[in-house]
Amino acid sequence: VQLQASGGGLVQAGGSLRLSCAASGRTLSRYKMGWFRQAPGKEREFVAVIHWSDTTYYADSVKGRFTISRNNAKNTVYLQMNILRPEDTALYYCAASASGTAWDSGYWGQGTLVTVSS
Repeated sequence: VQLQASGGGLVQAGGSLRLSCAASGRTLSRYKMGWFRQAPGKEREFVAVIHWSDTTYYADSVKGRFTISRNNAKNTVYLQMNILRPEDTALYYCAASASGTAWDSGYWGQGTLVTVSS
């Protein structure tokens, strides 16, 4: 399974970006899909998850600004990011894991860089 993340870039504070993560090699409709991020000098942190049931959870820092969604027909998960802040600057990773299993036992894509200027 390969996860290909895209959509990162440079945006001003208050702006929006939409990240995409396309999976290939396996249908992931029964997997939970998530986004994580890692800022320079910091540890990787959870951003959002969407379960196969479409239940979603968000980190408090992004709640109300970010929306995770999935298109099972396209085997793709999205992260709509609005009202971006400089502290959202990070390398964003997508991940997929079978329900009930740890993220580290699943699949990870390469990061896509999001830079938010003040």
